[in-house]
Amino acid sequence: MNIQDRILDFMSKQAYKPLTVDDLLKVLEIESDEKHILVDLLDKMEEEGLVIKNRRGCYGVPERMGMSTGRLQGHAKGFAFLIPDNPTQEDVYISASDLKGAMNNDKVMVRIFKKTDGRRRSGEVFKILERANKKIVGNYEASRNFGFVVVDDKRISHDVFIPKSQNKGAKEGQKVVVEITKWPEKRRNPEGKVIEVLGYKGEAGVDIEAIIKKLELPEGFPADVINEVEAIPESISESEIARRRDLRTLKMVTIDGEDAKDFDDAVSIEKLNEEEIRLGVHIADVTHYVKEGSPLNTEAFNRATSIYLVDRVIPMLPEKLSNNMCSLRSDGDRLAMSVLMDFNKNTGELLDHEIIESVIRVNHRLTYNKVNSMLIDKDQTLIDEYEDMIEDLRLMGKFSKTLRRKRFEAGSIDFDFPEAKIILDDEGKPVDIVKVDRGISEKMIEDFMITTNEVVAEDMYHREIPFIYRVHEQPSSEKLEDLNSFIHNLGYHIKGLKGDEVHPKALQNILEKVKGQAEERVVNTVLLRSMQQAHYSPYNIGHFGLASQYYSHFTSPIRRYPDLMIHRIIKEVIKDGFLSEKRINKLTKKLPNIADHSSVQERKAMDAEYESLDLKKVEYMQDKKGEQYEGIISSVMSFGFFVELDNTVEGLVHVSAMRDDYYHYYEDQHAFIGERTGNTYQLGDKVKIEVAKINLEDKQIDFDLVVE
Repeated sequence: MNIQDRILDFMSKQAYKPLTVDDLLKVLEIESDEKHILVDLLDKMEEEGLVIKNRRGCYGVPERMGMSTGRLQGHAKGFAFLIPDNPTQEDVYISASDLKGAMNNDKVMVRIFKKTDGRRRSGEVFKILERANKKIVGNYEASRNFGFVVVDDKRISHDVFIPKSQNKGAKEGQKVVVEITKWPEKRRNPEGKVIEVLGYKGEAGVDIEAIIKKLELPEGFPADVINEVEAIPESISESEIARRRDLRTLKMVTIDGEDAKDFDDAVSIEKLNEEEIRLGVHIADVTHYVKEGSPLNTEAFNRATSIYLVDRVIPMLPEKLSNNMCSLRSDGDRLAMSVLMDFNKNTGELLDHEIIESVIRVNHRLTYNKVNSMLIDKDQTLIDEYEDMIEDLRLMGKFSKTLRRKRFEAGSIDFDFPEAKIILDDEGKPVDIVKVDRGISEKMIEDFMITTNEVVAEDMYHREIPFIYRVHEQPSSEKLEDLNSFIHNLGYHIKGLKGDEVHPKALQNILEKVKGQAEERVVNTVLLRSMQQAHYSPYNIGHFGLASQYYSHFTSPIRRYPDLMIHRIIKEVIKDGFLSEKRINKLTKKLPNIADHSSVQERKAMDAEYESLDLKKVEYMQDKKGEQYEGIISSVMSFGFFVELDNTVEGLVHVSAMRDDYYHYYEDQHAFIGERTGNTYQLGDKVKIEVAKINLEDKQIDFDLVVE
């Protein structure tokens, strides 16, 4: 255990009061002539929010001094929530007046208030540890002597003041990128300077470009990264093949979407005997090409994830790697990390497993549509074309159902909401929106990847290796209470709810009971919104939604940095069977930052992906004004309710557009009820609407109710 860990361990578990430097010298048995080294370390730890120094010069850990550290999640109304670094702690509500100039995504330390209502934790920002919004995108508004930028990200409630000399010639109504020069203070907006003018809002390509700029990610790669990639030989050396398990004679396929270009995973299956099968999941060995400490690795870490916008991909790795050398294409030998798992084919029980470095050769590049056509539609032409794999595919399809049944019996929660794919023309204009259904092949690959992620995580956990887990906490006690109250009105209740503890099986049981019922949609929606957000952590607390005690992200190292990082760790472990103490200490220091950064980047990427989809959906509806559709009430707010159409487009029915009565909002029922008529509009109800107004700038569609 290094000195920093010893300090934190002692302060967390043994110290009964904050400690002076001299106290720590004594406890840690450090010579007095090394006091300056300890002081420097404590200063660094204080900067990072690991310890707090009080007014008397004594040090303690935040949680024992009424503090919590984490990331802020802002809200358009000005308040925010702290998402604590410690995954076992509840979120903390922070009012706008208690933010002390902190903004969305900033890393902060918060002082926790004593609870007065017995429900929600609240607090105030004590210290800002790291600023997240150094550059901001928004719309420029000009006046005679200065300007303002209205920020696109609604979770940042401040407009940014721009001195006239710093506007870079921006005109009223243009979309700009701003660099913050002064952070907000009480009663004072942040100040900045325009560093790039993207163009007038509404111009072709400007809105998507604004989304990209908001991520602060370059579209191209730096020269040193390109040079490094170009120098990587495309052929695999004989010495590299010789030191790996040769699986080139093992039949395997990739199964992906029609337009996929980066193939992370291939799958194989072997019948060992009448009772046992061996499932092989073979993942691209990206770490063979992306070396720790290299410019390529630094760039991959900074990006942390590939971003899939509606009209383009911003990859984590350059195309030569992501679409070629690392991609498991069916045109030659590829390097892989293979997980070979032996199962009882009837029960899904894992009997044995092995994680190895391998060299593989994919037999076929299959698509979800082709596999569904073979396994569901019995397409004889395709069956004949892939006769060498059809029996394996049938066995995979059958076994995936066994794995899925086993997972659901354990309590895994499965939300089957439809996804939308937007069809663009050659100019990037949306011409259609189609719903994408999950067939047997999509579910099969999902089952195999989830199982592999569980097996890998459990293996490394039991070896006591520093690792990055994919974790998911159970819903907060407040959200569980609200959920239980709501479904009680519909005749359901959560079994086994004890205080703030619930087993995921209890929630899965609710989903099973409402399946096919009129209230299915509303219960699914409310249950989904009660869930926490999954994230990365060096601490294993399990994955509530999947009912997994151990879970990781191992299967997509081409597009996710945490996967790449744990591949690196696993390769070191399987090579020697252990890690040196020096390496363990290094990883223990690094992994919290990697997990935190990856979680932040993932949220940014998801926001950008949803935003680009919403933009194109609104654009698609621009010429639909006056048209009528049927839809389902997908969300109810105090100001009105949102209706989702069959093509997944959402629009708002404002309370002012409900003209046949005075309607009152009932939050606990997720409903509006008419004062005179008693008419009710509740989450999940079917309604008929007319498209009333399209606002491309705000990405908003207004609907009017059609009352018949």
